[in-house]
Amino acid sequence: MTISAFAFYVFALAAVASGLMVVASKNPVHSVLFLISAFISAAGLFVLMGAEYLAMVLIVVYVGAVAVLFMFVVMMLDVDFVEMKQGFLQYLPIGGALAAIVVFELLLVVAVWAFPSDTELALAHPSPNAAQTVTDPNGPNNIEAIGLILYTDYVHYFQIAGIILLIAMIGAIILTFRTRDGIKKQDAAVQIGRKREEGYELVDIKPGQGLS
Repeated sequence: MTISAFAFYVFALAAVASGLMVVASKNPVHSVLFLISAFISAAGLFVLMGAEYLAMVLIVVYVGAVAVLFMFVVMMLDVDFVEMKQGFLQYLPIGGALAAIVVFELLLVVAVWAFPSDTELALAHPSPNAAQTVTDPNGPNNIEAIGLILYTDYVHYFQIAGIILLIAMIGAIILTFRTRDGIKKQDAAVQIGRKREEGYELVDIKPGQGLS
C-alpha cells in the first residue's frame, strides 16, 4: 500500500466517522468539534486530489470562520435541550421514513456509479482553458483553472453571491443594533462630543483623609 492510498483511507474514515459523530453527539459543542474534524479530513482528501486551493479555502473559511461561529452561537444560546427532545418520538416515524429514502437514493447512486473517460472529463468543463488541466499537464494549474471558470463563465453568479452575502452581513449588523430594554448601547455622537471636563473629576483630599 502506497503512502497516498494509506492517507486516503485515513482521511476518508476520519471524515465518515466525524460526520456520524456530528449527528450522534448529544452535546452541541462536541458536534461542532466533530464538524471541524470532518472539514479537516475533507481538506486532506482535497490535497490528495491535487486541489490544494479548495483544501485551503475549506480550512480558512469553514474551519476558521463558519465552524467557530457555530461554536460561539451554540455556547452563547441558552437552549433547553430537554424541551426540544420532548417531541422526538412524535416525529420519529416521519424522520425514519425520510432517512430510509435518502439511504435508498444513495445506494442507487453508488450502484450506477461509473468513472468517466478523459474525453468526457474534458467535455464536462465549461471553459476550454480549464479543460487543459485534464488533457495537458502543462496547462494552467487548478487555481488558474478555477479563476478562468469563475471570472468568465460564472462571473454573474459570482457577483450575485457577493451581493447576497453583503445583504446578509448588513442585516446581521442591523439586528445587533436594534433597541432592547436593559442593554447598554454605545452612542458615538456623545462620545465624540464629550469635553475634557466631563471625563474626569478633581477631588481635593485633605491631609489625613482618604477617599470614601
